[in-house]
Amino acid sequence: MKSELQRGCPLSSFVRLVSGKWAIPILYRLILTDGAIRFRELQRRAEPITQKELTKHLRLLERRGLVRREIFDESPLRVEYSATQEARHLVGALGGVADWMRDYGWALADAEAKAPSSVGLPRQKINLGPDLTLTSRP
Repeated sequence: MKSELQRGCPLSSFVRLVSGKWAIPILYRLILTDGAIRFRELQRRAEPITQKELTKHLRLLERRGLVRREIFDESPLRVEYSATQEARHLVGALGGVADWMRDYGWALADAEAKAPSSVGLPRQKINLGPDLTLTSRP
């Protein structure tokens, strides 16, 4: 029997692998950090994510083999997170997506806001990091 990846679209499999509102922003920040980072520092870099959401997504990404969690037996306990080698191979792809959003995101969000099908729907902020926050409709 063929795996889902072999019989389906690789991009659909990728989307399922990194699903969740915060998965890609967290993963991208871990990749760009190029080393281990503590929880609070990662939370600051990925704001406005909550502690609960960050914990949930880190655990999911760890189970999927994209994030490494290292616990140091110290007092107080120290935990650091880093992107796995497999995740680091995404740097070019995610960087390309970030560049594309910087180039076209505003125009697309603006077009969506003007589209008749978006009338009456609440606006939604899309936070792509400190340099780019878009406002669109779901």
